[in-house]
Amino acid sequence: MNLLTILATTVLLLPANLLILATAGLLLRHRLRQAIWLSWLALALLWLFSTRSGAMLLTAPLEMQNPPLASIPAQAQAIVVLGGGRRASAPEYDALDVPSYLTLARLQYAARLQRQSGLPILVSGGSPNGEHESEAQLMARSLRDDFGVTTRWLDTQSATTAENALRSAVLLRQANLHQIILVTDAMHMPRALASFRNTGLTTIPAATVFFSKETATAYDFLPSGEGMRRSNYALHEWIGLLWYRIRSNI
Repeated sequence: MNLLTILATTVLLLPANLLILATAGLLLRHRLRQAIWLSWLALALLWLFSTRSGAMLLTAPLEMQNPPLASIPAQAQAIVVLGGGRRASAPEYDALDVPSYLTLARLQYAARLQRQSGLPILVSGGSPNGEHESEAQLMARSLRDDFGVTTRWLDTQSATTAENALRSAVLLRQANLHQIILVTDAMHMPRALASFRNTGLTTIPAATVFFSKETATAYDFLPSGEGMRRSNYALHEWIGLLWYRIRSNI
């Protein structure tokens, strides 16, 4: 990503956006009432979105758009799995890069679908930060070594969800395939599904990792790193959906 994109992302996402709000309160010291309200608002939002119950306000509307896949449609011709990051230089894997935990969840579900259907798999993910191996290569290796599944196609160039869709569509059309099962996590699915359907591919969503389906506990109302992580991820997806919509209307 270029510097401007990194800065914009940092400012818009948690916790920087709330820290900026709190800082605005400090800068309004000469307006005591407004300063106090801004500071308390920043603290309240930080508490809220640091809890898993607060994160649900952002995650659930995204995840509810695509329920779990009930069965594999007979017309499906391929399974497409999207990359979701990496763990760099994992010492337990001889310092190789390996798929992130989120990517592994997608691969696990894709492997299950592949064993049930026998459909070929395409993995999509590039090297957005100039890494030696693309995410697609890491994913294909994990599917082979960890799940015993062979990958048919690798898209090693994509850096964004929109590029995942465009480059995957090219590879699939070369094989005369037009109907796919798309695997990614439930929060990412709305943006991914829109991107793939814009290419003209008939796309069946197969979402995984449904945070909103977890059993609620008392701990969900306490601040935690996991609550912040989920809120931040969901906010990233909402901003991404808005940006893709703006771009499509330009």
